[in-house]
Amino acid sequence: MTSPGLRERKKARTRAAIREHALRLFEEQGYAATTVDQIAEAADVSPSTFFRYFPAKEDVVLADDYDPLLLQALRDQPADAHPVEAVKLAIRQVFSAIAADDWAVERRRQRILLSVDDLRARALHQYTSTMGQLAAAVAERAGLPADDFQARVLAGAVMGVCLAALPPGEMSFEEHEFVALDRALDLLRAGLPLER
Repeated sequence: MTSPGLRERKKARTRAAIREHALRLFEEQGYAATTVDQIAEAADVSPSTFFRYFPAKEDVVLADDYDPLLLQALRDQPADAHPVEAVKLAIRQVFSAIAADDWAVERRRQRILLSVDDLRARALHQYTSTMGQLAAAVAERAGLPADDFQARVLAGAVMGVCLAALPPGEMSFEEHEFVALDRALDLLRAGLPLER
């Protein structure tokens, strides 16, 4: 994998600055009371620049930067790996590489998302889109059509298991959370047997 060029690094810094100032303002004065103009001013960018990075104010909170990385990591797993095992490996690969500062930002983003009713409702809608992307990646690995029913069911089950094991807003992906997630995905792979 090649390193991002100067232009990409500058764009990433600008995007991170916009998000940082937006999160700070949301925490200080509330999500509803914060305007795009205030965020742009705090980040020292124009409102039009803000909209180049985030289509709307809510996207500052809703945009999950890790989904594309996770989907690519899933596609990169060994072809002979069981789909659930490939998901486990991809999750570890992506989330164990996240720096502590980035996790702090992610936890702030999730706290705000969970504290604002409109954002929480939109996030639930986004799960459907994420499930479709995950299903397409699972299907691609298996050589099936992107809309394959089995891949979609598996993707929904994987997402449900992950949400049950690590509820939103509680993730930091320390080792005990990886263990809990691995255990949950292993139960899914085993057919979810209920044992005493």
